[in-house]
Amino acid sequence: MVDKSIYQFDIQQLNGEKISLSEYKDKVLLIVNTASQCGFTPQLKELAQLKKDFPGGNFEILAFPSNDFGGQEPLEGKAIEEFCEIQEVNYPVFEKIRVRGPYADPLYQFFADKKQNGKLGSVPRWNFHKFLINKSGLVTDFFYPFTKPTSSKIRKQIARLLAPGK
Repeated sequence: MVDKSIYQFDIQQLNGEKISLSEYKDKVLLIVNTASQCGFTPQLKELAQLKKDFPGGNFEILAFPSNDFGGQEPLEGKAIEEFCEIQEVNYPVFEKIRVRGPYADPLYQFFADKKQNGKLGSVPRWNFHKFLINKSGLVTDFFYPFTKPTSSKIRKQIARLLAPGK
């Protein structure tokens, strides 16, 4: 059987250490490609607010900086970490990756291929494209960059996925 969950992927933290996405089992996740110099960068703080709005540890946001759009993420490693501290980011931010094209990170290749993930095929069109993942690690939906993290559309889906029995 083909694994259609995100748990098959390893990702690299800003400190260079690799971890498995399986460390996020049983959590609802919002995975976002970010950039420090984008018109949507204020969403970093909105994402922090969204995380605060769902306390209890069953919801997590995972941010993946990317320089794929307009060169809007010139920062690397420690500089990304420092920028995120200033922005009061309260969720994990990982090493900068590619999110589209032939050199896209395997996780984002997975998001782009409906045959692999079993649900949708979505390639980010810009920074702050969001993927919603259920407690089983399955892709359930995506949101374009102009959909604010604190929108009722995103909040309702997170609340539904966090409900007991989901």
